[in-house]
Amino acid sequence: MPTLPDIGKDNLNFNYQTWGSKDNSILLLHGLASNIHIWDLVAPKLSIQNQIIAIDQRGHGETDKPDIGYDFQTIAKDTISIIKHLNLSNPIIIGHSWGGNVAVEIAAHYPEYTKGICLVDGGLIEISRIPGNSLDKALINMAPPVWDGVYKNDIISRLNRRDWGEQDKTSKEANLTEIALSNFLISESGEVNSRLSRQNHMKIIEEIWKHKPSKLLKMIKCPTLILNARNQDSESSPYHEIRKSLISEALNTIPKVENIWLEDSIHDVPLQRPELVSDIIQTHIDNKFF
Repeated sequence: MPTLPDIGKDNLNFNYQTWGSKDNSILLLHGLASNIHIWDLVAPKLSIQNQIIAIDQRGHGETDKPDIGYDFQTIAKDTISIIKHLNLSNPIIIGHSWGGNVAVEIAAHYPEYTKGICLVDGGLIEISRIPGNSLDKALINMAPPVWDGVYKNDIISRLNRRDWGEQDKTSKEANLTEIALSNFLISESGEVNSRLSRQNHMKIIEEIWKHKPSKLLKMIKCPTLILNARNQDSESSPYHEIRKSLISEALNTIPKVENIWLEDSIHDVPLQRPELVSDIIQTHIDNKFF
C-alpha cells in the first residue's frame, strides 16, 4: 500500500489506501486499535460514485508509531495534514468509534476542511459521563488484552467463535477472520501482538476520558449524519442512556443533523452490515445532505 511521507509536525509516514477516482472525496477514519481494513467492505461500494481514502491513524496499522501525539488535537492535525497533502477538496469525513470522535474534533476546529461528517457508532463517546466512572476505572475496563504467549491459531479460534450477529450478503461472503487478523503483528513463530502498542493504547484511553464532544457540538456547522448500532445487548448497557442523551443534544444543537439507528447491529457494523452502511451514506450524498 502507498505511504504518505513526512506528515504533520512529527514528520510521520502514514499508510493509506484509495478506491475510485471521482471528484467527490470521502475520508475514512478507523477506531481505536483498528486499521484501514475495517472499511474493506464499505469502501468498494462507496467508490462506485466517490473517491475513497482510508488512513491508518498514528500508532495504528502500518503507520509510524511514535510515543507521543495521541491527544485529539494532534490526531486531528494529522488528518488535516493528510487532506492538504492529497489535495482533497472538502472531503466528507466518516469516522468509526474513536475515529468518529476525531471527526467531531475536525468539524469543530477545522470546518473549512470538511463538507460534512458521518459518525458510525462513535463520535459521541463521552465515558466521563458514566455514573461512578473514573479515569482509573476506565484505564482498567478499557485496557487491551495481554497477548503474551498467544499465537495466531489461538486468535483464529477466537475469531471463528465470534458472533457477528445478523450479517448481510457481503459480510457473509467476506473473510472477516483475515480482516480482524490485520490488527496484529505475527512473528515467524506465530506469536501475536497488537499493532497498537499497549502503552499508546492506554494514552488514547486517557485522551478519550478527557474528550468532551458535548462541548464541541455548538461549534459544528457542517451536515452531520449519526449512525448508531443498536441491539439487545447494547440497550442493556449502562452507557446506552448516556448515548441517547448525547444524540439528543446533537440533534438540538447542530444545524443540519440526522440520527439513524442501525437495528440488530454490532459495534463493528462496517464489517457486519457494509451494504446497509454504504447505502445509507450514498443515499444521503445523492440527496445532497452533505
